[in-house]
Amino acid sequence: MNPTLPRLLQLASPALPVGAYTYSQGLEWAVESGLVHDQASALAWIAALLEEGIGCFEAPLTGQLQRAWAAAEHAEIERLNADFLASRESSELRAETLQMGYSLRRLLHELDDLVLPPAFDALAEVSFPVGWALAADGWKIPLADSLTAYLWSWCENQTMAALKAVPLGQAAGQRILFALGGRLPGVVERALELREERWSNFAPGLALACCCHETQYTRLFRS
Repeated sequence: MNPTLPRLLQLASPALPVGAYTYSQGLEWAVESGLVHDQASALAWIAALLEEGIGCFEAPLTGQLQRAWAAAEHAEIERLNADFLASRESSELRAETLQMGYSLRRLLHELDDLVLPPAFDALAEVSFPVGWALAADGWKIPLADSLTAYLWSWCENQTMAALKAVPLGQAAGQRILFALGGRLPGVVERALELREERWSNFAPGLALACCCHETQYTRLFRS
């Protein structure tokens, strides 16, 4: 048995107390506007963001963060953390990653099997990818596996948001996850090979959805 598998499952679990389930990353507004209204449109929205948004920026950045933690390149970690925070197009998206990063840092301090470097606490603001990458490195989770789990966790949260906001049935949610899971190997492979000068978070539809969500009258989610 792979000894890191239980830690990988723990890190990717919806039970991880970082509050990910409270965010939809603009999906709730896409439902409100009618862009997402059934299983097919929910899958199209989430898959597009996976492959053209998070898969082209957040995923390779998270992978680079894990490499940096492994090499104790603290200046590089600080730079990547600042770059990720600067990439958040709306106040909700920025608040989301900071809240989740804060919660994960607090959780890692409360666990007994990780020695956290002082550089982690030296960061005034911690984005969620920074904490995830540190935990993955500390638990010696292979990079491809940790990145797959990171993206799976994101897909699962997006799917659960669609189930609540559209709403969709449980079977529809599982069909969406099955389809997204089939795309993950390709997204991970590309993220691990993508050079930084080719990283891109250009997703104007997502940015507009998140901005519009900030003034949406009726909301279930915080983003």
